[in-house]
Amino acid sequence: MASVNKVILVGNLGKDPEIRHLEGGVAVARFPIATSETFKDKNGAKQERTEWHNIVLWRGLAEVAEKYLRKGQSVYIEGKIRTNNYQDKEGVQRYSTEIVADNMTMLGGRSENGGSGNFQEQSTAASSGSFGGGSAASSAGSNASSFQNSDEPDDLPF
Repeated sequence: MASVNKVILVGNLGKDPEIRHLEGGVAVARFPIATSETFKDKNGAKQERTEWHNIVLWRGLAEVAEKYLRKGQSVYIEGKIRTNNYQDKEGVQRYSTEIVADNMTMLGGRSENGGSGNFQEQSTAASSGSFGGGSAASSAGSNASSFQNSDEPDDLPF
């Protein structure tokens, strides 16, 4: 039986992206985004609920995040849910859930440049992580730029 692991989020960055460069120059960016919903409780009072999501970007998307994303900006994220487990210092089993993004669109919000752009990882791009159709600076104001994601294994079982 087929299955689907797809997440779509629109939210605001809780802090600036944290960037690491792994061996071989592979960039990884991590940052939280907040999504909020408002509703009325049983007494008719307006309530707001905020959920925090840990976002992970690889390669070209991570480099774009490093250059252009800042705390407070709105962003559209498409990706998949990944749960990791580990043991903490006291030997207690812990779990963390993150969204591994393969598509990101900057929606603007609290930034100086106010630019928006659609950035997507593509497994068919060259392994150099180069931009499809221009540089990062020219891509930031456009609606589409492509990036590669050959670091992630193909999760299909066939």
